[in-house]
Amino acid sequence: MALTLMKGSEAIAEAAIRAGARFFFGYPITPQTEIPEYMSARMPEVGGCFLQAESEVAAINMVYGAAGTGARVITSSSSPGVSLKQEGISYCAGAQLPCVILNVMRGGPGLGNIQASQGDYFQGVKGGGNGDYHLLTYAPSSVQEAIDIMMFAFEKAEKYRMPVLFLADGIIAQMMEPVEMPEMVDYKVDPEKKPWACTGWKPGDDPKKRGVINSIYIDTESLTVHNADLQAVYAEARKNEQMWENYKTEDAEFIITAFGTVARVAKTVVDEMRAEGVKVGLFRPISVWPFPYDALRETVVREGVKGVLDVEVNEGQMLEDVKLAIEGAKPIKFFGHLGSQFPTTGEIKNEILKMKEGK
Repeated sequence: MALTLMKGSEAIAEAAIRAGARFFFGYPITPQTEIPEYMSARMPEVGGCFLQAESEVAAINMVYGAAGTGARVITSSSSPGVSLKQEGISYCAGAQLPCVILNVMRGGPGLGNIQASQGDYFQGVKGGGNGDYHLLTYAPSSVQEAIDIMMFAFEKAEKYRMPVLFLADGIIAQMMEPVEMPEMVDYKVDPEKKPWACTGWKPGDDPKKRGVINSIYIDTESLTVHNADLQAVYAEARKNEQMWENYKTEDAEFIITAFGTVARVAKTVVDEMRAEGVKVGLFRPISVWPFPYDALRETVVREGVKGVLDVEVNEGQMLEDVKLAIEGAKPIKFFGHLGSQFPTTGEIKNEILKMKEGK
């Protein structure tokens, strides 16, 4: 396939369409407004539906309705907009509705600013809405990787009947990169493969057939059973869906943990420091839920590793998962900025050198 220079937001939107998405409901907010803008032009061309909702709350409830019919549906927003969607996201998780949600993170808390950030890790991974639920959550580090993940995101959502969340910092949506766009998927709702979906009753169907999309269970026993079923699904996802990248960690004495765009900065640090004789590697989780605890532990807890530096654009939100994985077996240090100021290669190198010197 030929490479095409595309802006991240437009490339991700096109990938969703090529993966079979035919419904988009959203509301503009920087830095992801180009996603609904692109969808508004493309969806009619492919026979899909674009609707700018009156609010983020309305948009996620439209997602709930369309997903209930078995259609492939997507919404996008940015940090405070995703906060408004949290009740609806919890409803989608409770009703076991497959869908895709894009969060193009910006600085916070509150309205913050419109620049890139990683401050929504807790919101995306630890559960931003009420109740005990999880989302399959991916943190791409490039436009191409976001495209590649999008091409299987709906399949994973449908396999586990759970929402998929993209936790992408604003840089990925705003940068332009050469990408390979995949072929269009010929997707149609098959009621036989989605017996849970509300696809309509027709003459000849079983009179007892009834699609029920629901997340309310008034009696405690029913809710207990429902939650047990959900936890069984999450356990299966934990077993099968962990994704990560190890970069030059085999002989590394110091390992950087980072996700998203920050991991690209860290990868440059690895190359530059190795050229200077310092053995540094990078562990990058691609799925942040389920987090690849075992893979990180195997990477770090071995002879020769002297320490771990976790680098993020937040207060150290992924740091909690890094610590859980390593369980105190190796020294861990955090370096990051709050808001939207990304760490430089020089800053990260300086932190590694301080660790090397025992500081």
